[in-house]
Amino acid sequence: MQYEFEEILETIKMTELEHFDIRTVTLGISLRDCVDRNLDVTKQLIYDKIIKYGRKHTQFAKEVESQFGVSIANRRVSVTPIAIPFDKFKAEEFIEIAKILDKAAEEIGIDYIAGYSALVQKGFTTGDLELIKSIPQALAQTKRVCSSVNIGSTKAGINMDAVMMMAKAIKETALLTKDQDSIGCAKLVVFCNAVEDNPFVAGAFHGVTEPEAVLNVGISGPGVVLDAIKEAGNVDLQQLSEVIKKVIFKITRAGELMARKVAEKHGIPFGIVDISLAPTPAEGDSIGDILKAMGLEDVGAPGTTAALAMLNDSVKKAGLMASTSVGGMSGAFIPVSEDQGMISAAEKGNLSLEKLEAMTSVCSVGLDMVAVPGDTTAEIIAGIIADESAIGLINDKTTAVRIIPAYGKGVGENVDYGGLLGLAPIMDVRKISGGVFIGRGGRIPAPTRSLTN
Repeated sequence: MQYEFEEILETIKMTELEHFDIRTVTLGISLRDCVDRNLDVTKQLIYDKIIKYGRKHTQFAKEVESQFGVSIANRRVSVTPIAIPFDKFKAEEFIEIAKILDKAAEEIGIDYIAGYSALVQKGFTTGDLELIKSIPQALAQTKRVCSSVNIGSTKAGINMDAVMMMAKAIKETALLTKDQDSIGCAKLVVFCNAVEDNPFVAGAFHGVTEPEAVLNVGISGPGVVLDAIKEAGNVDLQQLSEVIKKVIFKITRAGELMARKVAEKHGIPFGIVDISLAPTPAEGDSIGDILKAMGLEDVGAPGTTAALAMLNDSVKKAGLMASTSVGGMSGAFIPVSEDQGMISAAEKGNLSLEKLEAMTSVCSVGLDMVAVPGDTTAEIIAGIIADESAIGLINDKTTAVRIIPAYGKGVGENVDYGGLLGLAPIMDVRKISGGVFIGRGGRIPAPTRSLTN
């Protein structure tokens, strides 16, 4: 793709770009060649490889940031799903691997390293089971390690045994990190239809079809879109869609150019640009505020799902036109704690968990950074995971659950992590159990739309 220098300057200088940043440049690293019979040797191989590729990751990002005058908010690393190359290890050994990942991440100066993961949509290997068993302790004993488990896909169906296992892992993680508002759960995602090139944590991992190393980028820009909608004034919805598409096109071009420059400095391939609108808790950087600017009284009002569907579709159309390398999840994220507009709607009671679930059917990911009462049972959490996974299964899209059963807290309280993770009001959860259904186990079969061969 060719870029004109004037084009990038025009984009950067636009007044609408007041809140624009590159949310993350994520360095993907394969660990498939780091296996040894001896755990200590394996740990050293892992550490050395992350240092080899990642030692200048932050430096290179800062250099490109300075060159173009646009902030790169986060520098991150994703690795091969740990359960795959290290399948022979036991739970306590996986915890040691988590610690070496954490040490390497600290050494290269990044905030998160992702890929403490397993792919179990069709069943488990011995290593998968051991990794899942280790997750609560691994997240409790590390600061930067993020974990994800893919429990379903349109091609395979939903592994309901894995759903229940992950619900129990979430509860145990909440307990083990209770002194920090159960923060371990903020680093744990349960996926259906996980993608291999997602640059966003906590669900990033370096897929097995990815190259030795690659640079993926996640752009942001809710504030940019919000300003453009406000400036457009009272236009009809087709015109409003064009307004959104034009600004997304420009920030996608800017984001990809910067990421390609970082990749060049590394001497590795550029992978994809994830065009997701990723909010922050800062005022004016909110998907919720965009929805209100489109004409809703508040998030959760009738029409919210339709407005979000239009926003998401406009983002995708513009991104596809702006780049030949769109990937990741690409759309609009609606994490409750990381979005001031969503936080406000939840605090007022305008946004319920059920309405949020309906919204996830038309946007990126799913129930993200949702805090619920600490006494929510594993069976209820499993039902929530299953419902969200079913949306992904039937619609052939990525869905996920990052849920925080905040230990010792209830509705009317909140968890406050500060920074990017923000503040999450405790949302009410129906106490009706689907435990008997979940307890049947086995696998929900793949839907008819899986038969695409």
